[in-house]
Amino acid sequence: MSSINRRTFAAGTAAIAGTFLMSACGGGRGSTSEGSGDGASGFAADSVIGISLPWLGTQNWAEAQTLFETDLKKAGFSPLIQAADNKVAQQQQQIEAMVEQGAKVIVVGPIDGTQLGSALQSAHDAGVKVIGYDRLIENTKAVDAVVQFGSVRTGELQGQSLLDGLAERKGAGPHNIELFGGGPADPNAPNFFKGAMSVLQPKIDDGTLVVVSGETDFQQCATPDWDNGKAQARMDTLLSGNYSDKPIHGVLAPNDGIARAILTSAAGAGQEVPVVDGLDAETESVTSIWEGQQYSTVYKPTKDLVAKTLELIAAYQKGEEPAAPTEKVDNGSIEVPVYALDPVVVTKENAKEVFADDPDRLALLK
Repeated sequence: MSSINRRTFAAGTAAIAGTFLMSACGGGRGSTSEGSGDGASGFAADSVIGISLPWLGTQNWAEAQTLFETDLKKAGFSPLIQAADNKVAQQQQQIEAMVEQGAKVIVVGPIDGTQLGSALQSAHDAGVKVIGYDRLIENTKAVDAVVQFGSVRTGELQGQSLLDGLAERKGAGPHNIELFGGGPADPNAPNFFKGAMSVLQPKIDDGTLVVVSGETDFQQCATPDWDNGKAQARMDTLLSGNYSDKPIHGVLAPNDGIARAILTSAAGAGQEVPVVDGLDAETESVTSIWEGQQYSTVYKPTKDLVAKTLELIAAYQKGEEPAAPTEKVDNGSIEVPVYALDPVVVTKENAKEVFADDPDRLALLK
């Protein structure tokens, strides 16, 4: 599946680039879209495109910044990219400034998907198209589309990978495990956890898995701000309070930074390496997987997410309706068109295949 996905998106990226070049060379400059209607009027091919990222503190967001800068320029647009250092008020101000600077589309990776309604409504009222990037934008009508990897599906893959790793590395159960979730303000984090628990809960119920601490609710397991230090502190507390006389076999980790924090904590407590999954295929975690420490990660290629976002921007620029979405999701105000891509689990066994078209990550597998 992963090979097919890579080929599909590679072809899609080439097609998108061709579309942009034709538009730029053909001078396809329409009048500015007024209001948030159907986008039929389009806009100039060299327009400002705003990119509002939550922060640059993890590898996937830093990659998004680089790819948007490069790919939007290649397409003839003028990128305006800002990151908000995980501060909601700062992101609101940056979005408002992008409108003032003439952005025709604003792509938003929300810090808190519920707190941007006013800023985005102002953008929509000015005729700006709004695309949610990687995370759902909630409780507002002022969003035209969301591009993300399926968040519940990501969690399902994480849960199944934890089960697979336990069977491979720890033998028959019962297995002692703990559960970690992501940042509660991130609309994806509860869905990751929901997807994982749909796989793990039946095994908890039948006794194959034992959550020794008893902490199985998302709010108990969430990691504020996706902070690795907070995750490590919680893991230290879990180990000292529950595992002084027993091994921990596995841990559900919502991303790679938290996975590495968990592994550091387990090593500090003198535990054998537990089975730990993750998310984002960060450089340090890819190396850790290759060396037999972290068991797996879920890979969501940033280049594919950016390519799909550019496809939507190309349609808006030409005044066309984008291709049909994968699904529509209730964001609390409207049914939002969501373009959901399929992630892939990476283990040591399949890493070379998955990263065959990713030379930077492939180079880590030595």
